[in-house]
Amino acid sequence: MALNGLNVEQRQAAEAPLGHNLIIASAGTGKTSTIVGRIAYLLYSGVQPEKILLLTFTNKAAGEMLARLERYFSKEIVSVIESGTFHAVCYRWLKAKHGELVLKQPSELKTLFKSIYEAYDFSRLEGEPFSALYLYELYSLYQNASLDPFEDWFLEKYIEHEPFIDKYIAIIEKFEIEKREYGFVSFNDLLLRTIEELKISDIGFDEILVDEYQDTNTLQGSLIDAMKPNSLFCVGDYDQSIYAFNGANIENISTFTKRYKNANLFSLITNYRSTASILALANRVIEYNPRIYPKKLRVGREGEDNAPKLLVYHELFEQYHAISHAIKTSYVSYDEIAVIFRNNSSADGIEATLRELGIPCKRKGGTSFFDAKEVKFLLDMLSLKSNPKDMMAFLHIFEYARGVGPALAKEFFLALIHCGKGNLMNGILDPSVSSLPKTIRTQQSGLFQEEWIEEKKADIKSKHNHPLHAHDKISSENMKFFDDFCAYLRAVKYEKNPAKMLSQLIRSPIYLEVIENLSFARSRLKNGEVDTNKYNLAKERIYQKAKLLHELSTHYNDLSRFLNAMILGGSELSQGEGVNLLTVHASKGLEFLEVYVIDLMDGRFPNTKLMSKGGDLEEERRLFYVAVTRAKEKLYLSLAQYDKVKKTEFKPSIFLYEAKLLKEHEQLESSV
Repeated sequence: MALNGLNVEQRQAAEAPLGHNLIIASAGTGKTSTIVGRIAYLLYSGVQPEKILLLTFTNKAAGEMLARLERYFSKEIVSVIESGTFHAVCYRWLKAKHGELVLKQPSELKTLFKSIYEAYDFSRLEGEPFSALYLYELYSLYQNASLDPFEDWFLEKYIEHEPFIDKYIAIIEKFEIEKREYGFVSFNDLLLRTIEELKISDIGFDEILVDEYQDTNTLQGSLIDAMKPNSLFCVGDYDQSIYAFNGANIENISTFTKRYKNANLFSLITNYRSTASILALANRVIEYNPRIYPKKLRVGREGEDNAPKLLVYHELFEQYHAISHAIKTSYVSYDEIAVIFRNNSSADGIEATLRELGIPCKRKGGTSFFDAKEVKFLLDMLSLKSNPKDMMAFLHIFEYARGVGPALAKEFFLALIHCGKGNLMNGILDPSVSSLPKTIRTQQSGLFQEEWIEEKKADIKSKHNHPLHAHDKISSENMKFFDDFCAYLRAVKYEKNPAKMLSQLIRSPIYLEVIENLSFARSRLKNGEVDTNKYNLAKERIYQKAKLLHELSTHYNDLSRFLNAMILGGSELSQGEGVNLLTVHASKGLEFLEVYVIDLMDGRFPNTKLMSKGGDLEEERRLFYVAVTRAKEKLYLSLAQYDKVKKTEFKPSIFLYEAKLLKEHEQLESSV
């Protein structure tokens, strides 16, 4: 029975009466076991599995919980429990009601937003407006963080931008119109549309379970309320709330017992992960933050207790070299070692020194695998095959055609739709209109020239017959790119299997050209020459990423399912084997035998730059708490006193004083 392995406080929470239940689960106290036990209790109590909804912050977490449940219940029962991230669950529900949705990554929507922004003239207004990308980020943050009108929310924070507000709102409204016109949906849209649907429909779950409740934002909180669950089971820890920059609202957890009458509060107080010394250090620091709910943790593991160790180095890269050498001589396997950092610049140094010693490592929390240009191109090609209306995919693809910018690519896109009488694929593969339009203009951006060349140039006419070849801006170089583009789409016209489509695409002339372009760009020296070794290495890495994407695609028979899985779950995937290089945010939920928290200098951790942009010391302290509680047996905290490249001196982080590893005015001595 799933409940038998729970301790007293875990079982009390798992067997809580239906209603509003909040479980405070500190680091390492077994929240996953408690959630699994709760679902088991519901099933034992007669709740139908399809009436249970499990909301998590990664699809991987949901999958692991369901896998545990299959130890006690049949796959037929577990498989009908609705589970996944907020976005994944909303996507499935909306798709079931309305059919296919075209999910777009933020990077793609930023391109669309920028194209609209640039059509507006701010020159007659006094002051400096926000850039297009910054305004997009603010709009996205607003959607997550507020239920008020955008103008009210915005002017409360940025009153000095009041002269620009009308144009800002016009840009946002146009952005929403164009998204609907092309059928694009953002991650926020999934939640917003579901909330609207719930005003006229009822999902009807008997209980909703929410993992990592401290990281929910205002929009997610509104979605939970809109679902009107008969029972709510929220699990989280206010000391691990670290996503304020992304709109997370700590008040969701801090006001739970005030917002819900007769709410029950449970605390998991036994830590099974870390040694007593590691846990004591974490508690000494986090107690400087206000205590929202009282909690007193006790150690649940036995064995050797290694006290956390402070490592002090004179110079920044001396720190990275020393830690790399320590890792090389450690008895712990590389996969059980993590180096955790607050800033990505820290990762560059430690990664370089590890590679220098031949130590394998994998990095997570920086640039996503799915943001790599070579991966994005492959996904864009498949996206266009899946959905020919996907203008953004078309624009990104033609970034690689020489002499073709976004504006010209947009001309090509609309021209091909014209040639196919409204159907892009017909316009590409079987154009029924043989000439280009004389004038096609849009109100805002004048995408087409007044006159288009109707007659093909003589040297083109003898070789080609596609109407687009008559465009006055097409050249022999981008014409070849277009022809390779057409050839690939013609080759996979009837193919439905994503792995077969990818295999053919990776070998195609159009992708070979993309590989050449990227490899040359990544190996070009400052003097313009190409470093042959760097070129070959860049090419090899591109093929490795393409191979990994192909491997992922073999698990899918349907192209649409594959593409949506990559968009919804891509950020959860990591590559390679070896030492784990992690931002604090990426380390959340993980644990390792040996942990190094590096660059603990004032200004870097806590990060004063981010604090000045809306963060605060309490959030930085929660980040420190999360970082150190990843360690099970050994914890090393390191800092450097000087950066010889930038000629900068550092002072120790305030957290080292709060942890009682340093005393005020103490003279530091180097560890080497």
